[in-house]
Amino acid sequence: MRIHIATDHAGLEFSTQLQHHLAAAGHEVVDHGPIEYDPVDDYPAFCIRAAQAVVRDQAAGIETLGVVFGGSGNGEQIAANKVVGVRAALAWSIATAELAREHNDANVIAIGARQHTFEEAVSFIDRFIATPFSGEERHARRIAQLAAYEEDGALEPDPRATPGQPDVLDADDSSFDPEAG
Repeated sequence: MRIHIATDHAGLEFSTQLQHHLAAAGHEVVDHGPIEYDPVDDYPAFCIRAAQAVVRDQAAGIETLGVVFGGSGNGEQIAANKVVGVRAALAWSIATAELAREHNDANVIAIGARQHTFEEAVSFIDRFIATPFSGEERHARRIAQLAAYEEDGALEPDPRATPGQPDVLDADDSSFDPEAG
């Protein structure tokens, strides 16, 4: 499998170790991160490039996933999720890594490299890579809803809406009364 990885300075040492680990497991690793330590570099461009590569490869039929990491993994996940077609999940345990793939068909995992030992983080990444999407209808339906929103802003009807009344998002903001509670 091809694995696109990206980090910033916070994960540079982790990146080198991870590349060796993934290559030893038989994966083709493509590094989109920095080539040298710079304490003021910024993760968005690195992570977005890795996420773009995942989407491009998947569209070409190449078995591909992505791994983005930094100090907490939060910003890296946010950056990756800006790319249309990416479903990046922040994993902090074996269970969250597995469920990201199994239920959400996540194609990018985000890891907080300063939050875990190398061995812990690699266990999350390995489980993420090894876990297939379940394909269950309820999960596929939810992923399709996310894709529809990503494409054109479409949302399912609000089940709380009163028949004949506009959706809360469609309502005129001037009708909002903050004192009404």
